[in-house]
Formats: sequence, structure tokens, C-alpha cells
Amino acid sequence: MEKLSDFILRENRTVFDEMVAHRFVEDIKADTLPKSAFERYLVFEGAFVETAISIFAYATAKAETMTDRRWLIGVLDALANSQIAYFERTFTARGIDVTDFNTDLPAVARFRDGMLTIARDGGFIDTVAAMFAAEWMYWTWSKQAAQNTISDPLLAEWVGLHTDETFAAQATWLKERLDEAGETLSGAERAHLSAVFGKAMRLEIDFHSAAYEEETAA
Repeated sequence: MEKLSDFILRENRTVFDEMVAHRFVEDIKADTLPKSAFERYLVFEGAFVETAISIFAYATAKAETMTDRRWLIGVLDALANSQIAYFERTFTARGIDVTDFNTDLPAVARFRDGMLTIARDGGFIDTVAAMFAAEWMYWTWSKQAAQNTISDPLLAEWVGLHTDETFAAQATWLKERLDEAGETLSGAERAHLSAVFGKAMRLEIDFHSAAYEEETAA
């Protein structure tokens, strides 16, 4: 039987490829990401990382084994003490006042609320599928971007956070956890998780487009 993660990636190849070729990603690779778009994205993503803590907290509560719980507690620690710290340092370094930005833009709110709803209302493996979408996507494009010149050191650091061993291990764990679960799931259950992945990826596409919203409106 095809591994569940491979099935999900194959079924969602079009939307996954659309995200990893998003304008935001291509601008980073070309070292042409507008300063305003990066700073807007930082505020939106910083707010979402706080939501991600809640998402992984739901997963921790719903996990059925201590092995999974221990891993997820490590994820929560990394989010709270590494990623949040990055945003705090970056906002200070760039003089960003987060209150100057609207984090309730439709695409931003849909992403936040949509991912949180999956974790709150779905099962443990639903959250794994949704976060696999996000983290496999980030790991994929960041590895590509890291091969290019990134002149903004804070942007380079952000890309680096998604290519280091800790993040790679997290993305791989999500993939392996899906494959393990997939060994006993029905075809309908596998299709459901593929749909969860696809929904998360579409939310990601709109979320990244929101970084350019002010520019588009102008």
C-alpha cells in the first residue's frame, strides 16, 4: 500500500506546487522581497505562531501515547522559546509596532481560524495532517531558498530556522506519524486526511498573498 504521506502529496501536488512557487517564495529566492511585504508577513506569522502553540496543545491533549506527547511537548517548547523569541528580536531590531498592522485581514483570519478549527474539532491525526502541510511546505521551499543569496540577515535567519536539524526532524516526524497511522486507516479516512492537507495548503497560499495586500490595494 502506498504510504499515506506519499498519497497525500500526490493527491495535492498541484496546490503544493502552487505554494512552493508562490510570489513570496520566488521573491525570497531572487532576493527581491519588498521590505514592506516581509515586515507585514512577520507580524502575521508571529501572530500565527502563537496560534500554533494552541494547535499543538490540542494535539498533545488528544495524543494517545506518551511518546507522541513527549515529542509534542518538545514542539511546544521550540515554538515558545525559539520561534517566538525570533519574532520578539526581529520586531525590536526593525522597530516594528505590531499594533500598526491589521492581523484580522480576511486571508490572515481564515488561516488562523481554519487551522485552529482543524485542531480543535478534528482528531489527533487531523492536526498532524494540517501541520504536515505547513511544515513540509516550509522545509521544501526554504531548502531551495537557502541556496540563494539573501541579503537581509533577518530574512536569512528566518529561512535558516526552517532548514536546521530541529525543523527538519519535526517535518519528518509529522510525515512518519502520518505513515504509521495510514497503515490501519480506511480509504475514506485517507481521503479525509488528504482533504485536510489540501485545505491547509490553500489557506497557506492566501495567507502568504496577504503580505502583499497593501501593495495590491495601492
